[in-house]
Amino acid sequence: MNKIDHIGIAVHSIDNIKAFYERQLGLLCLGIEKVENQGVKVAFFQCGDSKIELLEPLNNSSPVAKFLQKRGEGIHHIAFGVGSIEDRIQELKERGIKMIDHEPRLGAGGASIAFLHPSSTAGVLYELCEKKPTEEE
Repeated sequence: MNKIDHIGIAVHSIDNIKAFYERQLGLLCLGIEKVENQGVKVAFFQCGDSKIELLEPLNNSSPVAKFLQKRGEGIHHIAFGVGSIEDRIQELKERGIKMIDHEPRLGAGGASIAFLHPSSTAGVLYELCEKKPTEEE
Protein backbone atom coordinates (compact mmCIF):
# COMPACT_ATOMS: atom_id res chain seq x y z
CA MET A 1 0.00 0.00 0.00
CA ASN A 2 1.48 3.34 -1.03
CA LYS A 3 -0.58 5.69 1.13
CA ILE A 4 -4.04 6.38 2.47
CA ASP A 5 -5.70 7.80 -0.62
CA HIS A 6 -8.96 8.75 1.08
CA ILE A 7 -11.37 8.05 3.90
CA GLY A 8 -14.96 7.46 2.79
CA ILE A 9 -17.73 8.86 4.96
CA ALA A 10 -21.36 7.87 4.39
CA VAL A 11 -23.82 10.78 4.61
CA HIS A 12 -27.51 11.23 3.95
CA SER A 13 -26.95 14.47 2.01
CA ILE A 14 -23.76 15.99 0.63
CA ASP A 15 -25.58 19.32 0.20
CA ASN A 16 -26.44 19.42 3.91
CA ILE A 17 -22.90 18.69 5.18
CA LYS A 18 -20.67 20.26 2.49
CA ALA A 19 -20.50 23.64 4.26
CA PHE A 20 -19.13 21.99 7.41
CA TYR A 21 -16.15 20.60 5.51
CA GLU A 22 -15.53 23.86 3.65
CA ARG A 23 -16.30 26.53 6.25
CA GLN A 24 -15.64 24.80 9.56
CA LEU A 25 -12.76 22.51 8.59
CA GLY A 26 -11.38 24.73 5.82
CA LEU A 27 -11.11 21.89 3.29
CA LEU A 28 -11.25 22.49 -0.46
CA CYS A 29 -13.97 20.62 -2.33
CA LEU A 30 -12.30 19.08 -5.38
CA GLY A 31 -15.57 18.17 -7.06
CA ILE A 32 -18.82 16.27 -6.90
CA GLU A 33 -19.81 13.43 -9.23
CA LYS A 34 -22.27 10.59 -9.56
CA VAL A 35 -20.91 7.05 -9.77
CA GLU A 36 -23.95 5.28 -11.16
CA ASN A 37 -22.44 1.77 -11.09
CA GLN A 38 -22.01 2.08 -7.31
CA GLY A 39 -25.25 3.96 -6.68
CA VAL A 40 -23.57 6.96 -5.06
CA LYS A 41 -22.93 10.65 -5.42
CA VAL A 42 -19.48 11.55 -4.09
CA ALA A 43 -17.69 14.71 -3.07
CA PHE A 44 -13.92 14.80 -2.49
CA PHE A 45 -12.20 17.24 -0.14
CA GLN A 46 -8.42 17.71 -0.06
CA CYS A 47 -6.86 17.08 3.35
CA GLY A 48 -3.06 17.23 3.16
CA ASP A 49 -1.83 14.34 1.02
CA SER A 50 -5.12 12.48 1.43
CA LYS A 51 -8.77 13.18 0.77
CA ILE A 52 -12.12 12.87 2.51
CA GLU A 53 -14.79 11.28 0.29
CA LEU A 54 -18.42 11.92 1.18
CA LEU A 55 -20.75 9.19 -0.11
CA GLU A 56 -24.46 9.89 -0.60
CA PRO A 57 -26.70 7.08 -1.86
CA LEU A 58 -28.51 7.61 -5.15
CA ASN A 59 -31.19 5.06 -4.30
CA ASN A 60 -32.38 2.88 -1.42
CA SER A 61 -30.76 -0.28 -2.81
CA SER A 62 -27.17 1.02 -2.99
CA PRO A 63 -24.62 -0.42 -0.54
CA VAL A 64 -24.19 3.03 1.03
CA ALA A 65 -27.96 3.32 1.61
CA LYS A 66 -27.91 -0.05 3.35
CA PHE A 67 -24.91 1.06 5.43
CA LEU A 68 -26.75 4.23 6.49
CA GLN A 69 -29.88 2.25 7.41
CA LYS A 70 -27.85 -0.14 9.55
CA ARG A 71 -25.20 2.12 11.08
CA GLY A 72 -26.08 5.73 10.37
CA GLU A 73 -23.72 8.39 9.10
CA GLY A 74 -20.00 7.91 9.67
CA ILE A 75 -16.82 6.33 8.41
CA HIS A 76 -17.62 3.85 5.66
CA HIS A 77 -14.17 2.80 4.39
CA ILE A 78 -10.46 3.56 4.20
CA ALA A 79 -8.87 3.55 0.75
CA PHE A 80 -5.24 2.70 0.11
CA GLY A 81 -3.47 4.02 -2.96
CA VAL A 82 -1.78 1.20 -4.87
CA GLY A 83 0.44 0.96 -7.96
CA SER A 84 -0.88 -2.17 -9.63
CA ILE A 85 -4.32 -3.06 -8.37
CA GLU A 86 -4.41 -6.41 -10.18
CA ASP A 87 -1.16 -7.46 -8.49
CA ARG A 88 -2.37 -6.33 -5.05
CA ILE A 89 -5.68 -8.21 -5.42
CA GLN A 90 -3.79 -11.37 -6.35
CA GLU A 91 -1.29 -10.99 -3.47
CA LEU A 92 -4.07 -10.46 -0.94
CA LYS A 93 -6.04 -13.45 -2.21
CA GLU A 94 -2.89 -15.61 -2.00
CA ARG A 95 -2.52 -14.48 1.63
CA GLY A 96 -6.04 -15.66 2.39
CA ILE A 97 -7.78 -12.29 2.38
CA LYS A 98 -11.39 -12.51 1.26
CA MET A 99 -12.17 -9.96 -1.45
CA ILE A 100 -15.49 -8.35 -2.34
CA ASP A 101 -14.06 -7.52 -5.76
CA HIS A 102 -11.91 -10.16 -7.43
CA GLU A 103 -11.34 -7.85 -10.40
CA PRO A 104 -10.94 -4.06 -10.39
CA ARG A 105 -14.00 -1.97 -11.19
CA LEU A 106 -14.49 1.66 -12.12
CA GLY A 107 -14.72 4.11 -9.26
CA ALA A 108 -14.97 7.88 -8.82
CA GLY A 109 -12.67 9.99 -10.95
CA GLY A 110 -11.94 7.07 -13.26
CA ALA A 111 -9.91 5.20 -10.63
CA SER A 112 -9.72 1.41 -10.61
CA ILE A 113 -11.00 0.13 -7.26
CA ALA A 114 -11.52 -3.12 -5.36
CA PHE A 115 -12.81 -3.75 -1.84
CA LEU A 116 -11.50 -6.21 0.76
CA HIS A 117 -14.20 -8.05 2.70
CA PRO A 118 -14.51 -6.83 6.31
CA SER A 119 -14.62 -10.44 7.55
CA SER A 120 -10.88 -10.63 6.76
CA THR A 121 -9.96 -7.22 8.15
CA ALA A 122 -11.31 -7.07 11.71
CA GLY A 123 -14.55 -5.50 10.52
CA VAL A 124 -13.04 -2.60 8.57
CA LEU A 125 -13.99 -2.04 4.92
CA TYR A 126 -10.80 -1.31 2.98
CA GLU A 127 -10.58 -0.21 -0.63
CA LEU A 128 -7.68 -0.50 -3.04
CA CYS A 129 -7.51 2.51 -5.35
CA GLU A 130 -5.29 2.80 -8.44
CA LYS A 131 -5.30 6.13 -10.21
CA LYS A 132 -3.81 7.10 -13.53
CA PRO A 133 -0.67 9.23 -13.12
CA THR A 134 -2.57 12.38 -14.21
CA GLU A 135 -5.06 11.85 -11.35
CA GLU A 136 -2.44 11.99 -8.61
CA GLU A 137 -2.42 15.18 -6.59
